[in-house]
Amino acid sequence: MSTSQENTQTVPVQIVNAFVKNGQGGNPAGVVLDADQYSDDQKLTIAQKVGLSETAFVSKSETCGIKLDFFTPTKRIAHCGHATIATFSYLAELERFGDGETSKETVDGPRKIILDHGMAYMEQLAPTYTSASKWVDQGVTLCDVLKSLSITSDDLDDRARPVLVNTGNNFIVIALKDQATLANITPDQDAINAISEKLDLIGYYIFTTETNDAGIDATTRMFAPRYGITEEAATGMAAGPLACVLHDLLDIKKDSFLIAQGEFMTEPSPSQIKVTLELKDGRITGLLAGGQGKVMKNLEIAL
Repeated sequence: MSTSQENTQTVPVQIVNAFVKNGQGGNPAGVVLDADQYSDDQKLTIAQKVGLSETAFVSKSETCGIKLDFFTPTKRIAHCGHATIATFSYLAELERFGDGETSKETVDGPRKIILDHGMAYMEQLAPTYTSASKWVDQGVTLCDVLKSLSITSDDLDDRARPVLVNTGNNFIVIALKDQATLANITPDQDAINAISEKLDLIGYYIFTTETNDAGIDATTRMFAPRYGITEEAATGMAAGPLACVLHDLLDIKKDSFLIAQGEFMTEPSPSQIKVTLELKDGRITGLLAGGQGKVMKNLEIAL
């Protein structure tokens, strides 16, 4: 046996779809267990070989239920909603966690996780809003954002102007007037990437409250070329900001929202995200976003 063969290490990776709807669709993430043994460079290599938008690496934590590191094929990121849901759903299936509260340790602090009968929910922070008039300080105008989607102000929902929302990460949330407009968006990925760099965005989360399902509060699309994602099937970290917009700006005064995503992709992957707001005196103090995960396949990655 050659030295190179002797040094080859095989890494088991589970592909878990998060936010599945009736066991189908969802957003795939790689999940690597017992990842304490891998360096950051190795984790990046594994994520590149997995080739999905994010891969989660599970390590031991002295302060939380587990430590989670997230890597795209190009970089480490602080948080990833769908990879978190994928990971905890899988760990619950393995009976490493039962129903109830646990937590994840990340590079920028702990986050609460709730497990409940096959559903996993992750904590996000109370929202902060930055209006388009403030984007100019970073060299971005509302016109630039609309142009990057090939839409005009006439396509917007009159009830809410586009706004930058942060519940832990920055997203521009854009309300459109109907599903036809949402379906026909033509994103300029280079322009969205440039704007995302200037405003330190994960990406754009675009939605309409016009839906085909009476139980769904909004239908969405997500573009995040800064992270190598032309369009994503389910984005838990963006559904939280959207629920805040629905509550605070569209004045839909309830504490639980169902968000649909993925159906307008080139290859549709219908997904469903549930967001529960924590309210005090009518103000959002925090939130939980979650859904169901399902293991789709396993890979063996050579390292």
